[in-house]
Amino acid sequence: MAKATKRRNYPSHLAKLSVKKQLQAQRVYLILGALFICSLVVSNLIFQKFFYWDFFGLYTFEISVGILPYPITFLITDIISEVYGKKQANRVVTAGLFASFFSLLIVYVANAVPATSWSPIGDDLFTEVFGATAVAVFASMMAYLLAQYIDISIFHFWKRLTKGKHLWLRNNFSTFLSQFVDTFTVLFLLCSFEKIEWERFGALLAAGFLFKVLVAAFDTPFLYAAVYGLRKWFGLAPAEELGDLISEENNP
Repeated sequence: MAKATKRRNYPSHLAKLSVKKQLQAQRVYLILGALFICSLVVSNLIFQKFFYWDFFGLYTFEISVGILPYPITFLITDIISEVYGKKQANRVVTAGLFASFFSLLIVYVANAVPATSWSPIGDDLFTEVFGATAVAVFASMMAYLLAQYIDISIFHFWKRLTKGKHLWLRNNFSTFLSQFVDTFTVLFLLCSFEKIEWERFGALLAAGFLFKVLVAAFDTPFLYAAVYGLRKWFGLAPAEELGDLISEENNP
């Protein structure tokens, strides 16, 4: 007797995609997920260096370099939310959480083993650079969980309300609120663990949030370009999503 094979019951707009297009959609999702996880993990590792940026003489930002790759994570989750759906965006966020804790374990072990006498980087210097990583990862993860899930939920709330129209509205409205939650939470925890002085809290909160708002406004054209390109590539209408191609329920 022939073995029964589970059939994939895709919606009509996905059923019309060729096998080649379906594989391409899955690969794009994996690439976006990889970029998201890389940006998130790196931001936790480099956060101890602070820099200043003179914004056309109007305002001088003093912020951590860890903030530089972080807005990329929100841009990527917005692209995934728009093209692949809420479930797939949440999966990437969860994968980023596990990747961050795994990177923390690696750093902890690397910090625990003794350096040789000829090592270019000694124990003290390594600990000075990476010793606060545990606190940074904890603070970042608490802020990250709150902010990313808020961002995805608000994004899809506005998507339903506008029936898939006005991408700029849901991109910016979701990002502005989630970025404030992220900035406030991570600074509150870092100050509570005495990694940053409390007197710097207000200035860093204002600078960090304003910087993220500017980046969110700046990345809107890139979001439009990415969403437009992916929808055209896979033949999707404004309200259609590729999420079912990634879902476990449809795997053979």
